[in-house]
Amino acid sequence: MRFTADLHIHSRFSRATSRDLDLPQLWRWAQLKGIRVVGTGDCTHPGWLEELEQELVPAEAGLWRLRREPLPDQVPQSCRAPVSFLISGEISCIYRKGGRTRKVHCLVLLPDFAAAHRLNLQLSRIGTLASDGRPILKLDAKDLLAMVLAASPRALLIPAHAWTPHFSIFGACSGFESLQECFDELAPEVHAIETGLSSDPAMNWRLSVLDGITLVSNSDAHSASKLGREATVFDTDLSYDGIFQAVATGKGVAGTIEFFPEQGKYHADGHRCCGVRLSPEQTIAHDYRCPACGGKLTVGVLHRVELLADRAAGVKPAQAPPFWSVIPLIDLIGGALRVGCASKKAEALYFQLLGGLGNEFHILLEAPLNEIAARSTATLAAGIGRMRAGEVEIEAGYDGRFGTVSVSAPGEDAT
Repeated sequence: MRFTADLHIHSRFSRATSRDLDLPQLWRWAQLKGIRVVGTGDCTHPGWLEELEQELVPAEAGLWRLRREPLPDQVPQSCRAPVSFLISGEISCIYRKGGRTRKVHCLVLLPDFAAAHRLNLQLSRIGTLASDGRPILKLDAKDLLAMVLAASPRALLIPAHAWTPHFSIFGACSGFESLQECFDELAPEVHAIETGLSSDPAMNWRLSVLDGITLVSNSDAHSASKLGREATVFDTDLSYDGIFQAVATGKGVAGTIEFFPEQGKYHADGHRCCGVRLSPEQTIAHDYRCPACGGKLTVGVLHRVELLADRAAGVKPAQAPPFWSVIPLIDLIGGALRVGCASKKAEALYFQLLGGLGNEFHILLEAPLNEIAARSTATLAAGIGRMRAGEVEIEAGYDGRFGTVSVSAPGEDAT
């Protein structure tokens, strides 16, 4: 069965997240986006885990559904579809290894609530779990992996947003140069990495050491409407074991839905305080110092990939699945209407399109352009067509600032 999943999200119990991150809103937005399986996020938080156990009941094997689904009028008829949940969470490991402080975020997928309780019992001996849905623990990522496997041999640990500078396995500020350097003899138990918003599969294909490692994408959503800004497309059994086998072997991952990586907020090098964005070559020429103030530059994902790559850009390993780069529909609508993407006018057209054509992924990737034009504007339809063709112009993001993307033709306003 072919379906789309977003397995790395957060709940309202995580810091810097929206209060709307509850199960009914995740259920609603999964349908609006076109997502069949959603991670619960934050399964280490005792309050959220209790809520999950109260509100979810078994669905497909190892997956869960809402005990009481909201009224169907919450979702346009054209978008209505079943939604299942998979138990997941993110853990921030901060520790010393190899003479350096390491900060590695890890996504954990679990087959049942019993495994979640076993893992949480071990983690509670390391630090406090109730203060943040994404707990910050003084814990070696290798030791976390051992705990995850002890909780269940069917559990998965996936290094999250693997290239971002500050909190990732390969990040420039505190990361490693290989999975083996991080996980030692347990490295073979790491079957996948999450590409993150600032990289895409093509960038990861440049490292031969990642051949055989499954590339997955997820939103890391901090509000319900951000669900699905990245996602993974599976073609496997709709079950926990189906997803487990697909991630562990790569067979059954049909592709990923991606940000244009330049739009990610850590793609290029730079110094946000000074408004300075640099290429890797410029950063090296300035000795990794901001040319405006002399402060230390944040080395972005592109630069880090260049340092570790052993292949030229454009090489695609055999059997690597495809990926599709998209811009969120609400952003495209805002640009076409020349309004902010949070405006009531943009929101009204967004739901009008979903009501007439179907979920967001269908509109972005499959809906005929003439039908999009008939239900919105020719400018929006043309912009979606250029996005599908990769005809975009982007001022790359850097040092925590998202990039700006344009799909405008000459004479049109940028999106």
